[in-house]
Amino acid sequence: MKASFKKYTLNFRQASGTSRGIYTTRDSWFFFLSDGINTGIGECAPLPDLSMESPKRMSAKLLQVCEEIGFFTQFPEELREWPSIRFGLETALLDLKNGGNRILFPSAFTDGEQGIPINGLIWMGTPEFMKQQIRTKLDAGFKCIKMKIGALDFETEFELLKAIRSEFSSEEITLRVDANGAYSFKSAMENLKRLSDLQIHSIEQPIEAGRWNEMAELCQKSPVPIGLDEELIGISSRTEMQKLIETIRPAFLILKPSLHGGFAGCEKWIEQADKAGKGWWITSALESNIGLNAIAQWAFHRNAKAEQGLGTGQLFTNNLESPLEISGDQLWFRPEKKWNLTNLNELQLEDDF
Repeated sequence: MKASFKKYTLNFRQASGTSRGIYTTRDSWFFFLSDGINTGIGECAPLPDLSMESPKRMSAKLLQVCEEIGFFTQFPEELREWPSIRFGLETALLDLKNGGNRILFPSAFTDGEQGIPINGLIWMGTPEFMKQQIRTKLDAGFKCIKMKIGALDFETEFELLKAIRSEFSSEEITLRVDANGAYSFKSAMENLKRLSDLQIHSIEQPIEAGRWNEMAELCQKSPVPIGLDEELIGISSRTEMQKLIETIRPAFLILKPSLHGGFAGCEKWIEQADKAGKGWWITSALESNIGLNAIAQWAFHRNAKAEQGLGTGQLFTNNLESPLEISGDQLWFRPEKKWNLTNLNELQLEDDF
């Protein structure tokens, strides 16, 4: 088995803002496994200032993985501190096993017979820009809108959400918000009370990760159900997972393979969530269509309920052409459409073992 990788820079169509900053580009590392006949491809896509991995150290670690590919395929848990690489390795292995055609979990989804309901994501920006995004998503037929909040002043964001709710009831449009840890404990409690007036479905990560006792109090008292996202980063043992869920008692877990230990790590979170009677859904994390394809197929395979967060593939000007297509408020896999990996194939391998 031969292993290699390439670095690829994705360019955003327009600057995309979160409470942690604004993205104009993002780097991904594509991992290749070949048996001499077929090649499997996986994507390793850490997010700066959020992932456990430092993007500056990715190439060095991937060199090690390529050099010792036999060891890491046998003991992938050794990549617990490199979740995006574990995800890339898992994806490449599944792809290679199934013939190198990017079909990882054959299903009614990959046969083009069923789509996956997804939320419409609203990025932070000026009020006018956010209004424009909201109208575009509503016109496209999305039934679930997720808005990133925490960068503008709360009143401005509240008015944007209020405008949606004044037009559509909670039965017609589900509203989710994601604060990315932007609020203080005091302001979070006040804001949650206000948001409950708008029948908000849930809020992701209202305060920064690591403050378990404060988050537990918020989950206990909040009139808006709370989901954990960043809080899950860096936790890989079942014991710690169980401890977090029992301590904080969130309503939901939001699972991202690139951040939360690949498929294997997310499977363990699902096991603990189901045991505790907690909800969960699956979200991509600004991967290209290679990563999005893998996450979408896994989400369908896991019979994930409600709307998933799988709509980021349209964000980039130089994304890899794929059979993935958003129609209405669903993500579809169109088997008749072919992959176009020309941009990726033209890049030089960083190493080949």
